[in-house]
Amino acid sequence: MPLPYKIAVLCYVYDSAGNVLLLHRRRMPNAGFYSPIGGKLHIDEGESPHDCALREIREEIGIELTHEDVHLTGIISECAYEGETHWLMFLFEVLRPVGHGELKWTDFEEGALEWIPIGKVEHLKIPETDRLVMWPLVRQHRGGGFFMAQIDCRRKPITWRVVESSNAESG
Repeated sequence: MPLPYKIAVLCYVYDSAGNVLLLHRRRMPNAGFYSPIGGKLHIDEGESPHDCALREIREEIGIELTHEDVHLTGIISECAYEGETHWLMFLFEVLRPVGHGELKWTDFEEGALEWIPIGKVEHLKIPETDRLVMWPLVRQHRGGGFFMAQIDCRRKPITWRVVESSNAESG
């Protein structure tokens, strides 16, 4: 039976102290885990990944941003996540620090928003693919870099490879 393919964005939002905003999820996928804000593209409307990122930021934290405020940091192709779905994820970084007071709310039906020190993220309850692949690559490419990675979840342990990488410093 072929698995469905879903397309989503994840948005990494930082404050001026370098903390990252994470959602402690109440809903599936990944209920009980921490993840960046984000969601699925409105494919039926032809929504672009950038427009989806701006919409998700507006819907989940109540901030209006422009295309110039976000940077596509990475693309992840994830095969057979939890044996249920293939994912294509676009990972965005908000380029300017976001003040805690800018958030319109910190709790909503999907979960609770929390500012987490960057060094503590890997110690939280986060999905294995985030811990091993996404979060280290996002940290490495923060500030203008870009990466593309493929994750294969069909077997344990999962395998992955980085197929493209450029850091901001090296251009």
